[in-house]
Amino acid sequence: MKFQREIVQVEEAQRRILRHAAPLPAERVPLAESFGRRLAEPVAADHPVPHFRRSGVDGYAVIAADTEHAAPDSPATLDVVELIMCGSVPSRRLGPGQAARIMTGAVVPEGADAVIMLEMTDSMDAAHSGGAGEPVRVKKRMAPGDNVTPVGREVQAREQVLEPGRVIRAGEAAVLATFGVDPVPVYRQPKVAIFSTGSELLPVHEPLSPGKIRNSNSYMLAAQVREAGGLPFVMPVLPDDADAVLAALERAFREADAVITTGGVSVGDKDVLVDVFARWSGEMLFNKVAMRPGSPTTVGLLHGKPLFALSGNPGASFVGFELFVRPYLRSLLGEDRVLHAECAAFLDVSYDKGSAYPRYVRGTMTLADGQVRVRPAGHDKSSIMVSIKDADCLIHIPAGGRGAARDERVRVLRLQ
Repeated sequence: MKFQREIVQVEEAQRRILRHAAPLPAERVPLAESFGRRLAEPVAADHPVPHFRRSGVDGYAVIAADTEHAAPDSPATLDVVELIMCGSVPSRRLGPGQAARIMTGAVVPEGADAVIMLEMTDSMDAAHSGGAGEPVRVKKRMAPGDNVTPVGREVQAREQVLEPGRVIRAGEAAVLATFGVDPVPVYRQPKVAIFSTGSELLPVHEPLSPGKIRNSNSYMLAAQVREAGGLPFVMPVLPDDADAVLAALERAFREADAVITTGGVSVGDKDVLVDVFARWSGEMLFNKVAMRPGSPTTVGLLHGKPLFALSGNPGASFVGFELFVRPYLRSLLGEDRVLHAECAAFLDVSYDKGSAYPRYVRGTMTLADGQVRVRPAGHDKSSIMVSIKDADCLIHIPAGGRGAARDERVRVLRLQ
């Protein structure tokens, strides 16, 4: 298996993974705990918004015809018959020559078909500012509908307002609250177990020692899982023993919806995941991808759940997650668009590293003179970790011996 691997293109690898993805069951959580979760059912309006005619300004509800000849130098005088506050209901219908003092957002009374701003009126009794029983002078001609929001202007009854798979953020929370959706149906968050391999790895709280490094990959991947909507579980570092690794994976799959490993998938003597795949009872989806970095990336199914065996180099592990794990998690959470959005951009600098496989370079995007420009985020080596924090895209460099020149048009996968 180490030296005889089937090479698949990135797009084919993604198709093989996504054939085994389906949304997880729904659960209901309190509205206040739903922020950041993905909606599992459509939400339809059970009433129009607004469900009453609403005033858009502080002023006076009037009959537009009564203001036909109104002007600053010849105002129309109307009798104020009522004061309508927000949350109250008008007690009477307006008749000709009448007006009602009204607040922004309050119910426009029957008979009125416009609201004039307070600034365009004068009270005949300055001490009481146009309260009920006092006349008001209207200094502007109004048209029917002015400053009146009709019933259903925002949303009609039974109109779908939210679709499944949508992330619940501030706007969605407002919509859910408006229609009394509490608790909220959301997809269950996928549980993802994360293992790193390698005798060189230390727990993050351990002091450094010669030849050792702290386990950064697991926490990077945990953050990516969390960002994708999943629940990450950082597991102990796996030993370089195939039987022990297989037993740990079997235990993890009892609870997890997916498992990620980093390291151990190449061709070295200690690449333990290669030995695991050689003896396990699961199904292999692929064991080599035409890509740099991370060509040894391997994915298989155990008990119908995916094991994503990513490269141990941090840059390759990061890219492998974005290309393969994130789309799978998005599918579990009911998203329609599971692959990264793409756009075209122009290289800000030449990229001279050719490759037999397409490269996915961690990059940064800027907008200059109406053009989207991209450049690598620091040194582009899969072993380099620090530049990952600056990447907001993956730059696709086609396969070939020359790389890509400055100002060349390239594909870009947006990470945010």
